[in-house]
Amino acid sequence: SKGSAALSAAMGAMGTPYRWGGTGRGGFDCSGLAQWAYRKVGISLPRSSRAQSGVGTPVSRADLRPGDLVFFYRPVSHVGIYVGNGNVVHAPQTGDVVKISPIARMPFSGARRLAG
Repeated sequence: SKGSAALSAAMGAMGTPYRWGGTGRGGFDCSGLAQWAYRKVGISLPRSSRAQSGVGTPVSRADLRPGDLVFFYRPVSHVGIYVGNGNVVHAPQTGDVVKISPIARMPFSGARRLAG
């Protein structure tokens, strides 16, 4: 699926430094990583995590599939791509790198499925 292909793209960016406003291999912020990974599979996303949280179909936490976008905080201010087993790949914060973290570490606020 396009979701799994976007997930693979994001996984290929593991270790890339966090950069606020970053949208490419020189550095990513959270929404920049999601936008870049989905662009690789032909899906355009808005630039901010809050805007991304309005795209696609809502998915419950119990029904998450790899490739779904997972959003955190209220109002939404962080996004990751669901990997499976309760984990997301994301660009966490300044001084960090693209990596996998448990969803449970952050306050879950919703998820969206963009492609079958």
